[in-house]
Amino acid sequence: MAQLFRKSADTYLRALLLSGLLALIGLIVVASEQCEPDYITAVGWAPAQPVPFSHAHHVGGLGLDCRYCHGSVETSPSAGFPPTHTCMSCHSQVWTNAEMLAPVRNSYAENRPLRWTRVYDLPEFVHFRHDIHIFAGVGCQECHGRVDTMPLTRQATALTMKWCLDCHRDPAPHLRPREHIFEMGWRPPEEPGERAALGQRLMKEHAIETDILTNCSICHY
Repeated sequence: MAQLFRKSADTYLRALLLSGLLALIGLIVVASEQCEPDYITAVGWAPAQPVPFSHAHHVGGLGLDCRYCHGSVETSPSAGFPPTHTCMSCHSQVWTNAEMLAPVRNSYAENRPLRWTRVYDLPEFVHFRHDIHIFAGVGCQECHGRVDTMPLTRQATALTMKWCLDCHRDPAPHLRPREHIFEMGWRPPEEPGERAALGQRLMKEHAIETDILTNCSICHY
């Protein structure tokens, strides 16, 4: 019987299949690096809360400072959740019978804390410190976005390892003077040269050393 294919055809077919497989793997790797779907990163996620607290109303409208509710943000790794008596310092006087605030009144009467749901919930093997970042000049807006425009608090940033490392490798563009840390909508100088100069000045003033910021032990200890 006559041979229909040369002996080399089998080698070519194997090479073609292997090339296709490698191309597919490469495409998946590139897509995973360039595209992070929101359903994976949770960007835009706004979990249900015991009370539909609006940062847009309290921060954007009334002008409350972040530290009024998150009292430990400058001195502790955790920003802290507002205790019920903080809420009642206002709501014992205004909106006292609002149905949506019944959980707050019940919490206060029963001396039982409200169970807020974390919007930014990092894995247990990641250790993030609010106090260190604030001391270094990183504003709340860098990670939490413009909460003063959020009727319901949602996750604004991806918080992936790459996202964090990009900032740790080049923190200067993300720094601001400490007096503007809690200011929503703060804008750096518009001129690129001035913005770069401000970043470098803050790096020196805050003693930020990028050589150590990418060590594993910075976030995983």
